Amino acid sequence: MLKFNTNAKSTSAAQSTFRIRHLAALSLTAMLVISGCGNNTATKAASTSSPAASPSAAVEASPVPAADKLNIKVSFYPMYEFTKSITGDLANVEVLVPPGVEPHDWEPTAKDMADITDADVLVYNGAGMEGWAQQIVDGAAGSDLITIEASKGLQIIEGTEHEHEHEHEHSHEEGAAGEADHDHDHEHHHDESATEGSGHDHSHNDSSAGEADHDHDHDHDHDHGGLDPHVWLDPVMAIKEVRTIEAALSAAFPGNAAAFHANSDAYIAKLEKLDQDFRAGLQNTKRKDFITQHAAFGYLAQQYGLTQVPIAGLSPEQEPSAAQMAKIVQFAKTNKVTTIFFETLVSSSVADTIAQEIGAKTAVLNPIEGLTEEDAARNLDYLSLMRQNLEALIQALNE
Repeated sequence: MLKFNTNAKSTSAAQSTFRIRHLAALSLTAMLVISGCGNNTATKAASTSSPAASPSAAVEASPVPAADKLNIKVSFYPMYEFTKSITGDLANVEVLVPPGVEPHDWEPTAKDMADITDADVLVYNGAGMEGWAQQIVDGAAGSDLITIEASKGLQIIEGTEHEHEHEHEHSHEEGAAGEADHDHDHEHHHDESATEGSGHDHSHNDSSAGEADHDHDHDHDHDHGGLDPHVWLDPVMAIKEVRTIEAALSAAFPGNAAAFHANSDAYIAKLEKLDQDFRAGLQNTKRKDFITQHAAFGYLAQQYGLTQVPIAGLSPEQEPSAAQMAKIVQFAKTNKVTTIFFETLVSSSVADTIAQEIGAKTAVLNPIEGLTEEDAARNLDYLSLMRQNLEALIQALNE
């Protein structure tokens, strides 16, 4: 089941209001066309009930009055792009985590909490990514705030901080065997529904070298409840999150459902193309394993038959022990790794140290947990940053 509270905003009174606006729009359509003007209510009804509505169509349509727009808060950047792509001009969508801030350890201020409770909708990833979200969800019961957990119903994998020692020692020539395992996982993965299911499936899978038991400190894993929340880095999972958000918004605001669906279809077409490009680009690479700064790429690795070898665990700010560093260095030397991936928003010092030790280079593999100032200045978004990730992987895995 989708997790959201429809209370006052999805009652029959709300539905009646949308029907009244729709009838008003039908009766005033000719007048609006001729005069080029009309009241705010009619304008909103005409723009939100059209089955042909889409992000591009929304630009051409009359702007929705500010007072009629939904007020939606989202936890961090991927949730913003997914949600805004669905709502288009029908909502003001604002990100809670500021640009350039690492969202894993971010906590809302008193003002943030007040802004959230005053909003119509809160969209968050879930799966332990936002430790503060559950308190808000619990507090929303009986209120007007609608809460949407984008990862609800998805197969959430277990996440641990470091891989087994024997996984460190495997050779990259074994990547073909990993692809065979991936084929099975991929078929199972596509059976999951984005909008159905009573909860997360916490079953363990072996697609990431970072997803195994270990005897080191578990503090950062517990921040996520032992789960890997980075589902948005798999384009297929991203599609399912978009559909989950769309379904919840449509159920709560049925008068906008047609526009939400059309907008979602347009954005999902781009995500499907992204998935196709990842699949084609990574299918025949020379190697299948990659070393990255923290264990954020388990879903991406699972989807495309790769093996993630994380330096640290699910939290990007954790620094590995000397013993863990030694194992990573040995793995890199044994398997002739030429690229150590680091990420934006956190220091690259650990990746730099390992690269210097083995004579490798460093490159960015972006977990897209937020935009840097440079990203924002260049108008980069989830799709363009994911394509940068694809290019970086193709280059590193073919050296």
